[in-house]
Amino acid sequence: MTQLFHRSTNTLARVTLFGAVFLVAGIGWGVSALLTSPYASGVGVPVEQPVPFSHKHHVADVGLDCRYCHTSVERSSFAGIPPTKTCMNCHAQLFTDAPMLEPVRASYRTGKPIPWARVHTLADFVYFDHSIHVKQGIGCSTCHGRVDQMALIWRVNTLFMEWCLECHRHPERFVRPRSEVFNMAWEPPADQAVVGAKLVTEYKIQTQTSCSICHR
Repeated sequence: MTQLFHRSTNTLARVTLFGAVFLVAGIGWGVSALLTSPYASGVGVPVEQPVPFSHKHHVADVGLDCRYCHTSVERSSFAGIPPTKTCMNCHAQLFTDAPMLEPVRASYRTGKPIPWARVHTLADFVYFDHSIHVKQGIGCSTCHGRVDQMALIWRVNTLFMEWCLECHRHPERFVRPRSEVFNMAWEPPADQAVVGAKLVTEYKIQTQTSCSICHR
């Protein structure tokens, strides 16, 4: 029987198959890189706000505690966004004519809340409770980074499920004394594995990895 295809067709078929495999792998890698990039995750990208509020100034320079503005962080799932009155407790006396604070004064006059932009936003199908994490010795800076060094706020972590699970599987690596939860400058000791394991036992922390813990 006469050969229909030239012998080189076999080589071409093999090259095409191998090429297709590498192409699919490359596309997968590209999509993964895109989804974990700052463009998609927001990591390292400062979020513009209606008022250029500086955490660095208010926390590091002035010395405000996180709970002065985020009043519900110890008792509810939501940390709380401060009402304009909280701002005016100080700015009724300080920088009263500063142009950049006019949106704050206007909000106070009209009673219309300042439309702050959310920085750490989770999907609607994810449940997160701030109070539980604070009670169990997870510090603010563990998730939010050194906000006391940020003039504008940005994400330092992706908030992806794999990132959450790293802590849920190994809480001893991240837990700190409850007295240090709001200490932005706290650093884990050299023997964190030992200290963390003791705190996990003391605080009765469990390795929570069941889907229903976060997806309710």
